[in-house]
Amino acid sequence: MEDQFIKAAGLIGDATRAAIMWTLLDGRAFTATELSVAVNTSPQNMSMHLGKLLEANLLAVEKQGRHKYYRFSSKEVAYVVEAMANLIPKPEISSKKKTENYPPIKYCRTCYDHLAGKIGVALANSLVEQKIIIENNNTFGISPEGEKWFSDFGINLEEAQKQKRIFLKPCLDWSERRNHIAGSVGTLLLNKMLEQDWIRRTKDSRAVIITGKGEKELLKNFKIVV
Repeated sequence: MEDQFIKAAGLIGDATRAAIMWTLLDGRAFTATELSVAVNTSPQNMSMHLGKLLEANLLAVEKQGRHKYYRFSSKEVAYVVEAMANLIPKPEISSKKKTENYPPIKYCRTCYDHLAGKIGVALANSLVEQKIIIENNNTFGISPEGEKWFSDFGINLEEAQKQKRIFLKPCLDWSERRNHIAGSVGTLLLNKMLEQDWIRRTKDSRAVIITGKGEKELLKNFKIVV
């Protein structure tokens, strides 16, 4: 077990491979060429790094036509990469900066397949305060009232529980240093907000735009002031 951990840590610890993993947190699959451009390395070097990540089962590859697309082998790999970002020292914020707008990537973003940033954390806090989600010993659970709430919100929890993945878990947000919601429930919440046009993805970024409709609905449902 120790040897396997050291090997995995060494793979991710390489600067180029770490940049590859960070890029894939976007949630999309990338070609080797796209990753080469994103992390500023040669195609030959990229091929070597991708081979090592595939061999370690940290990445998976899918062929479509002439192209090969790379992505995380599982959602759990994405959670590990996001969690590692919490090792970044939190910068001191002056009183002047506290009044300034958040950078978009810290304000509202996707964390692979769920919502993160200031808004993602506020969403989690609201659901806990409303006792829709129960927080206990750094775990999340759904209350009986919460089951009805999710049903009324249009999210089928029974279907989510059948998925072969984590159902619901807290995920420590690297910019807020507080938990947002991960797992299949987090994915369903994100997808619902996208479908209802509360939020919109932005091109070539994990930052998410909150629409005018989204501002009203976030205030109405979660008491979040945007």
